[in-house]
Amino acid sequence: MSQELLERIVSRIENIQGEGAVLEASLNFSKPMITLDTSNWTPQIAQLLHDDPELKFNFLSCLTGMDYEEHMEVIYNFHSIPHNYYLYVKVKTAREKPTVHSVQPIWKTADWLERETYDLLGIEFPGHYNLKRILLPDDWEGHPLRKDYVTDKKALGLD
Repeated sequence: MSQELLERIVSRIENIQGEGAVLEASLNFSKPMITLDTSNWTPQIAQLLHDDPELKFNFLSCLTGMDYEEHMEVIYNFHSIPHNYYLYVKVKTAREKPTVHSVQPIWKTADWLERETYDLLGIEFPGHYNLKRILLPDDWEGHPLRKDYVTDKKALGLD
């Protein structure tokens, strides 16, 4: 069933974004996982995952960001409560001016999760109604979970 679900998701995304829009598709611990470039993570694709009656990923349980030095990623964990399906979506973005379109208008749980990812990693989420720091003071410089973030310990070679 998981493989069929994965193929259905890939097919529906590529029907909208074109062949090759899904960079990777696999099963991660028997749960479907897809990887997209940020240019293919559009509001239309997010709305498809949320609204399609056969998918109905109506619960965003987790959103986090990762810094891999050569690129950054935003990882979404979705659950379809009506169908009891899970889906992991990884969205790759450049390290220089990282940007991933906001899903906050579709999944309200993304509100603080996107703000936290912005605050700690500096990933911008265009379309978010209130993208500002949530954990650190407004005058904080930089984003402390980035690999290139400089602390006093790093500067002194103590890290």
